[in-house]
Amino acid sequence: QVQLVESGGGLVQAGGSLRLSCTASGRTVTMGWFRQAPGKERGFVVGITWSGGTYYADSVKGRFTASRDNAKDTLFLQMNSLKPEDTAVYYCAAAYTTLDLRSAKTYVFWGQGTQVTVSS
Repeated sequence: QVQLVESGGGLVQAGGSLRLSCTASGRTVTMGWFRQAPGKERGFVVGITWSGGTYYADSVKGRFTASRDNAKDTLFLQMNSLKPEDTAVYYCAAAYTTLDLRSAKTYVFWGQGTQVTVSS
């Protein structure tokens, strides 16, 4: 069992930046971020494989940058040019495969989530 602990959420004005972190208690192949806004389904944000292959949702391309430190089993998400529509609970997730990493069903471990609120 791998535990994921997120940190770094908060309140920021539109156009601002936040950096999220997620530390895993064990090694996994793919780590990712999903987000869920009130009344909406949980949606894919970014997935990053052990080798560094990174895949973004179109809505965050060019604004968000994911990276991981394999030695520390830690995933980061640098979020720039934030918009009010980025407001959501952000969940860190981890999987043992690189297949279909845009699907929430691929991930077997989930963090508790961290709130990101972007004010207009």
